Amino acid sequence: MSGPRVRLPEDDSGLPARQAPPVPHDAAERPGGLMCLPGVYRPQTDTLLLAAALGREGVGAGMDVLDLCTGSGALALHAARLGARVTAVDISRRAVASARLNAALARLPLTVRRGDLLRALPGRTFDVVISNPPYVPAPGPVVPRYRAGRSWDAGLDGRIVLDRICADAAAALRPDGLLLLVQSGLSRPDETLRRLSGSGLTASVTDRVSIPFGPVTRGRSAWLRARGLLADDLDREELVVIRARKR
Repeated sequence: MSGPRVRLPEDDSGLPARQAPPVPHDAAERPGGLMCLPGVYRPQTDTLLLAAALGREGVGAGMDVLDLCTGSGALALHAARLGARVTAVDISRRAVASARLNAALARLPLTVRRGDLLRALPGRTFDVVISNPPYVPAPGPVVPRYRAGRSWDAGLDGRIVLDRICADAAAALRPDGLLLLVQSGLSRPDETLRRLSGSGLTASVTDRVSIPFGPVTRGRSAWLRARGLLADDLDREELVVIRARKR
């Protein structure tokens, strides 16, 4: 879940994207005892990074938030704690069950739908869309259907899900609506910015953090290097948060 260091653009303020402080790779295992059925993605550093970005955006009462690829529901529940009305979507039955269970345990209102990204909510629009989608390049050309890898594997370039979000996000956002997503440097943040800008959104990288390789990236590092996606001297992963506004 890493890649060659990319040159990141400036954010909306004209200042360089903020460098988040170092985060231990297992730091996101600590938040609050979320229940995850087997094969459901457990909150990790990317979850924490996106949650911190969400917390800066003034999300609160009266706002409608959509969490795509919700997994355990960690980000959806964070938005609900901030006071927003939250809908969470995942294609995995186990993820949907986990998110519903965690919402019940937290006693927070959360609407959870099973479906394929925005196809689950045709015609709906939101003030904020957040997503921690699968973004890791994988030897398989399609997203796995039944194993744990469906939470992170995203095709040969890591962009199967990212490209669909980029194409559909503008239609799901209300005027002045906000998209926040997290991805790896391996899956080309520059391409995400290009696609979002092409759809009429104002997009920038706002956060980045470098962490040690996790087991997924470490296990396929030879394949990634053979494809030219990973430099020989790299043993850390860069994650970035991308922020896009509909004007």
